[in-house]
Amino acid sequence: MLLDTVKLAIPVSTTHYDPYIAQLIEAAVEDLRIAGIPASGVNIATAISGDTVVVTDTSTISDPLLIRAICAYVRAHFGSPDDYDRLKACYDENKAQLQTSSDYGLIDYVQS
Repeated sequence: MLLDTVKLAIPVSTTHYDPYIAQLIEAAVEDLRIAGIPASGVNIATAISGDTVVVTDTSTISDPLLIRAICAYVRAHFGSPDDYDRLKACYDENKAQLQTSSDYGLIDYVQS
């Protein structure tokens, strides 16, 4: 599951932060979408049950480059990391590489 993979990258083992991490994953996917990169297969839902927020992850995403970009985004935005600039640059580089590939729904432009 994507949530578990992202938690390993942070690293976080408790479920206490799952709602926050889920929001960051959704923000990463939206940022990629805005950049023209479809990140299909991400399916994370949050629901309130009594006093508890329950996170359900039924993601089927398996593309290692997309997963890497999502993990980099979450690492950069989770808490206040001392190396934010490095982590943000890593995410931006991942996103730029995906943007230049026609494999991610983008059209290759050929200059004449």
